[in-house]
Amino acid sequence: MNYLAPSLLAADFGQLKEAIANIEEAGAQFVHIDVMDGSFVPSISFGMPVIRSLRPYTKMIFDVHLMIEDPERYIDEFARCGADYIVVHAEACKHLDRTIAHIKDCKVKAGVALNPATSLDVLTYVLPQLNMVLLMSVNPGFGGQKYIPYVTQKVMELKKQIEERQLDVHIQVDGGINLNNVDEVLAAGANVIVAGTAVFSGDINQNVKAFLAKM
Repeated sequence: MNYLAPSLLAADFGQLKEAIANIEEAGAQFVHIDVMDGSFVPSISFGMPVIRSLRPYTKMIFDVHLMIEDPERYIDEFARCGADYIVVHAEACKHLDRTIAHIKDCKVKAGVALNPATSLDVLTYVLPQLNMVLLMSVNPGFGGQKYIPYVTQKVMELKKQIEERQLDVHIQVDGGINLNNVDEVLAAGANVIVAGTAVFSGDINQNVKAFLAKM
């Protein structure tokens, strides 16, 4: 099954509660929440207090993407805030296996994100432990960037690995996805699509429904 995960990074930060209500009403299943620390990526976004305050207002899946250094320090608190998935960057973890185990010990689904130029090889030994792999299709840190074309091949390669190993792992793609290229990304094997600007620019309800019609 395919899922849409609108990214709150592109929403009006003064209207986050309303933004979540809009995408949920339109049929989105996930909400993608980017947490940035100003170190792993240049930008700083929202954190635990915002996630905690939004959790009571929706039953959507909270897909929390930690773009922060040494994310294991904060796993327990993000789990307590209401994350359903916690996704960490392989590039930011000193001990990736231990961080994944920590997430799962908190009864939260575990994901690993890879920057565009990071090889799939880093997942070889941990892939069976994961619920989701997030392939970045832009360099992380800013919204509104263009999709990097070679990520399509990367999605195809990951899909093949998952099928060959008979695993149940979502493939999520994040960055530069819009109504013009989402078909390509889905055809390559992704099943969780993150879209920010393409959802929150203009009529949110109409944009979500247009994405879902393609999925």
